[in-house]
Amino acid sequence: MQTPVYKRILLTGVNGQVGHALHQALGHQKSLCDELICLDRSQLDLSNQQAIRDAVQTIKPDLIINPAAYTAVDKAESESELAYAINATAPGVFAEEAVKLGAKLIHFSTDYVYAGNKIGAYVEDDTTAPLSVYGKSKLAGEEAIRAVGLPHLIFRTSWVYGAYGKNFLHTILRLAKERETLTIVADQAGAPTSSRSISDAVTKVLGQWSGDSSGTYHLVNAGNTTWHGFAVAIIEQYSCLQRENGWPPLKVKHIQAITTAEYPTPAVRPANSCLDCSQLSRDFSISMPSWHDALVTELKALSIN
Repeated sequence: MQTPVYKRILLTGVNGQVGHALHQALGHQKSLCDELICLDRSQLDLSNQQAIRDAVQTIKPDLIINPAAYTAVDKAESESELAYAINATAPGVFAEEAVKLGAKLIHFSTDYVYAGNKIGAYVEDDTTAPLSVYGKSKLAGEEAIRAVGLPHLIFRTSWVYGAYGKNFLHTILRLAKERETLTIVADQAGAPTSSRSISDAVTKVLGQWSGDSSGTYHLVNAGNTTWHGFAVAIIEQYSCLQRENGWPPLKVKHIQAITTAEYPTPAVRPANSCLDCSQLSRDFSISMPSWHDALVTELKALSIN
């Protein structure tokens, strides 16, 4: 029998979208991991530095995967201390404790580290200039990991959704069952990225990464759209699958495009969240599925009633 690449992996945020998907993916990859230890928010408070240190030194993983984060973008504007504790301080603590064990670290970041004013997709070494507390705290987390100097990979992703969890997909379908008209922002561009696509890519990376190099990578589904375009695609694809599967019809008849200015929020979002994944492809030979194909996969995985 092949010896697993890792003896023990510590996975945080297992009840979150990416954490749940990684749990599902890694649970079926016995060649990668001999033992997978999964912790949720109730088992590990990421705002408590000592709790993190104790958990890592007790579990003694040789790889830490940290998708857990404070992701309430608007609420972060009024809860900056908590957002920074979880998104900025905690990743640095994980890195410090990993160094003591000779372990590696994989961490997840966001498109919100950019200002969104570039023409074209962002590459990894483009200047970061986050506009929100959430984006600033996530960037600080990246920097904290790099400062420690351990073997690590940081994956920046965007517009994460999936069949599991609370996200844009579920929100649109819920509203579409209740309303005839939806109003959706149409001047923010990015790549809707399924948690399944992220976990599949990370699993492939784990089979190749020796830990002798570190780096930051963009990890999103291929192509891009707007939030309005994403909503339209959700409704269209649901309608196609509805006929095939006997799902209940939706009430919505019109999806109105509006501007960001017409839908003000506490946190400022980048107008351009498009991320270039060429570096991921070059270094790990990974080709991400299109956001549209990923959407169809997630819709088919939904439990509809």
